[in-house]
Amino acid sequence: MSPDVAIELGMQALTVVVLLAAPILLSALAAGLLIGMFQAATQINEQTLSFVPKLGVLAVVLFIASPWMLNVILDFTHTLYARVPDLVNYGL
Repeated sequence: MSPDVAIELGMQALTVVVLLAAPILLSALAAGLLIGMFQAATQINEQTLSFVPKLGVLAVVLFIASPWMLNVILDFTHTLYARVPDLVNYGL
C-alpha cells in the first residue's frame, strides 16, 4: 500500500469520525449554551442543573441519530472491505 492510499483511507476514516461526532457535540454545545444563558439570567449556579438536561439531550440525539450513524459506519466498513483486494494487489 502506498502512502497516498494510506493517507486517503485515513482522511476517509477521519471524515466518518467527524460525521458521527458532530450531532452529539453540536447538541451538547447548544444545550450547554441554553442552560448557561438560563443560569446567567436567573443567577442559579447549580452544577446538576447543567448536567442532567445535557444528558437528556444527548440521549434523545443518540436515539434519533443512531440509525443514520449506523448507516454511515456500515457504508464505510463495507467500502473498506470491498477495497481490500485492490489494496493488497496494489502493492504487488
